[in-house]
Amino acid sequence: MKAPNRLLAGQGTTIFTVMSALAERHGAINLGQGFPDTDGPGAVVAAAAAALGDTALGETRNQYAPMTGLPVLREAVAAANRRFWGITVDPATEVVVTSGATEALAASMMALLDPADEVVLLEPLYDTYLPMVRLLGAVPRLVRLTPPDWRLDPAALAAAFGPRTKLLLLNTPMNPTGKVFTAEELATIADLLHRHDAYAVCDEVYEHLVFPGARHLALMGLPGMRERCLRIGSAGKTFSLTGWKIGYVSAPAPLAAVVARAHQNLVFASAPHLQRAVAFGLGLEDGYFAALGATLAAKCARLSRGLEAAGFSVLAPRGGYFVVADAARLAGGEGDAAFCRRLTEEAGVAAIPVSAFQDGGPAGSLVRFAFCKRDAVLDEACARLRRHFARAGGIDAARASA
Repeated sequence: MKAPNRLLAGQGTTIFTVMSALAERHGAINLGQGFPDTDGPGAVVAAAAAALGDTALGETRNQYAPMTGLPVLREAVAAANRRFWGITVDPATEVVVTSGATEALAASMMALLDPADEVVLLEPLYDTYLPMVRLLGAVPRLVRLTPPDWRLDPAALAAAFGPRTKLLLLNTPMNPTGKVFTAEELATIADLLHRHDAYAVCDEVYEHLVFPGARHLALMGLPGMRERCLRIGSAGKTFSLTGWKIGYVSAPAPLAAVVARAHQNLVFASAPHLQRAVAFGLGLEDGYFAALGATLAAKCARLSRGLEAAGFSVLAPRGGYFVVADAARLAGGEGDAAFCRRLTEEAGVAAIPVSAFQDGGPAGSLVRFAFCKRDAVLDEACARLRRHFARAGGIDAARASA
C-alpha cells in the first residue's frame, strides 16, 4: 500500500490529548488543556437556544448559513473591531466567519502561502502553527523569545526575514507565555513587514483576556498595516464557550475573498444558531468585556501563589489562560515532558511541557498551567502540589501546610 501523507502520518497525537488522557487515567486535575470548566454568559447560551426554534426566521433557521457567515454576525464583528480597536472593516466584504480560530488560521494561511514561501514564527508557539505551515509546503523561520520576560530580540527577528518572506504569524496575547506585545515591539514588526512587503496573520483570540496594567493593541490598527493584516478572533475564548467553534477573520477585501475560498473548501459554513448567539454576545455591555481580564488575573494570581508555595518559580503572564512556571528546583534535572508526566501520575495535577510549543532544542524545565478553572479546582490543585513536593523533600513541611 502507498503511504499516506508523510507529514500528518508522522505528526503523532497532540500533547493536549496525551496529557488529558493521562490525567483521566490517574484521576488528576487537568490544568493542561486550556478550556474553562464553567459555561459562559447565560444570556448568550439562551440566545443560541432561542435561535434553534425561532419560527420568525422561517425554515432556513437550521440550514446552511451563507458561506462567509450570517450578515448579523459579520456586522457584529465589524462593529466590535471599531468599538474596541478603532478598526473599520466592511462587514459585507471584509469579514469571514469560520468554524473556530483554528480553521481561521488554516484558511488564512492557505489564502496567502505558496510552496517555498517563508513564514516567520515566534516561539514558544501554539502547536498547530508549524504543521499548518509545513502542510502548505512553506518554510518556517523561527525566532525564540527569551524568558523570563519573553523578550523579542529585534536583531533576531530582522534576521528571520528575507526575500521569500510572505508572512509573519503573530499571537498576542500569546499562548503559552501570556505575553502581550508592546507598542514598541509591534512597531518593529510593522516596519519589517513593510520593508519586506509581507503580511501578518494575527491570532488575537485572547484579545479581551488582558490583565489590568497591560493593554492589547491590534497590529491591524497601526499605520500602514490595514492592508497587510488578517485579524483572527474567537467566540470560544471571548465567551468561555470553546465547544461552539465560532471564529472570524477580518481582512482587506481582496484577501478576505481568498480566505473565503479556502473556507469554502474546508467546512463551507458554521452552525447558524451559534452565529446568531455570538452576534448577540459581541453586543454585550462594556462591563462584560472589562471584567474578563480582571477575573482571569485574580485566578492567575491565585494559582501563581499556590505554585510558588509548592516550590515553582512563576513567570508572570499579562493575559490569556495560562501561566508558565519554572520547575528547575523540583525536577532534579528531569526534562519538562518527563516531569509533567510524573506530576500527573504522582501529584495528581496535569500540566503541559513548554518544549511542546518549540521546534527542537533543549527541553528545559518550563511547564504551562491553565488557570481558567473554578477557584476550588485551583485550590485543590495547589494543595496537591504542596503535599507532593513536601513529601518529596522539595519544600519544608511547615511551608506545605501554610
